[in-house]
Amino acid sequence: MSQQARHVLVLGAYGFIGTQVVRALRQEGVAVTGLGRDPAASARVLPDVVVRHGDMRHMQSPEDWHPYLTGIDVVINCAGALQDTASGDLEKLHHGAVAALAAAATSAEVAIVQVSAAGATQEASTEFMRSKARGDAALLASGARVTILRPGLVIGQGAFGGTLLLRMLAAVPVIQPVALPKTPVQSVMIDDVTDAVVAAAIGRLPTGVYDLVEDTPHSLEDVVSATRRWLGFRPPRLILRVPDWILPVAARLADVAGYLGWRSPLRSTAIAVLKDGVTGNPLAYRTATGRSIPPLDQALRSISVGREHRLDARMALMMPVVIATLCLFWFASGLIGVWQVESAAKLLQVAGWSALLSKASVVFWSFVDIALAIAVLYRPWAGRACLAMVAVSLIYLISATIVTPGLWADPLGPMVKVIPGIMLALIAHQMLEAR
Repeated sequence: MSQQARHVLVLGAYGFIGTQVVRALRQEGVAVTGLGRDPAASARVLPDVVVRHGDMRHMQSPEDWHPYLTGIDVVINCAGALQDTASGDLEKLHHGAVAALAAAATSAEVAIVQVSAAGATQEASTEFMRSKARGDAALLASGARVTILRPGLVIGQGAFGGTLLLRMLAAVPVIQPVALPKTPVQSVMIDDVTDAVVAAAIGRLPTGVYDLVEDTPHSLEDVVSATRRWLGFRPPRLILRVPDWILPVAARLADVAGYLGWRSPLRSTAIAVLKDGVTGNPLAYRTATGRSIPPLDQALRSISVGREHRLDARMALMMPVVIATLCLFWFASGLIGVWQVESAAKLLQVAGWSALLSKASVVFWSFVDIALAIAVLYRPWAGRACLAMVAVSLIYLISATIVTPGLWADPLGPMVKVIPGIMLALIAHQMLEAR
């Protein structure tokens, strides 16, 4: 093992690529420390790894990095974001923080392995790619020992980003929707990315810039079809090629959902990247290692797949429908309560409640329903909103059983129908589990 990899700092340690890199490094006997901005997520994903708290968006000078580099031989940057969540975030994360790290690493004689993206150039059509390219350029100009790896479409057991989008499309029953069917895509398996990162960190891969992509590109339609076969879904009866004009509409809706915390794989940056194609030049990596990245079909055959992967794909496809259903159900329930306050209050008055108390109770719980409908649309609150829906539903059932037990025998079944709503909220809560 190279002396330069006694202790490695992994940025974005609990992300899709970072998690696999951390585990592979530890198998090599390398001491690993992580860096991330969400201590709860890091404790859940990497419970036995030290992950220091730090937000790269606020680490824009070399001085910000010096405390993190003490005793570190190599920094591996697996951190990244697809689209701005606030103004300038991509520039700060992909360029500003990386340039500051490069300056600090140069003075501390720390090597850097940068996980960038295939197609990252200053002339790219998306700020994601341009900011990645600026960060890469800053590293190369810094004088630090730098290896830049630019993977294509990364495919693995986990489902995030492009992999999630492929699985969601593959899970559509009967028909196979495909947008941008002719877009060229070169993929790479997560294990091959991890192998390259670890090789660069421990000195088995010479410093340089490498595209991690298979030799031959495939059309996006072929990639979706291969994913469907791999997951074991039935062949589609119809392939529906989505018109290009629909994509900006879908992307705009996904961007709006992004402001509410939902990280849809259909956001405008993802669509723009797909339009440009996901391609690179495999020659440099093949020359340095003497081997090629395995082609898509061979790589997929190497990954075991089971019922849980099909279920995960179906649940990802159903997630927007489930959340929309809960929102509409609870909003309609609250709206009807306000609209029919007199009729609802009479049920309580028959049970002996005063007119004022009856109306106040109906109005209060109607606004609780509306508040929960709104809360479930905001991703950071959605899980708790689902549990609150369960709690409020149980309050309704228990209270109605005590005050108006005759509702259980109502031919329209208003009490019985609350139970499926409880189950849907519990299922949604589990579906909202992150990594």
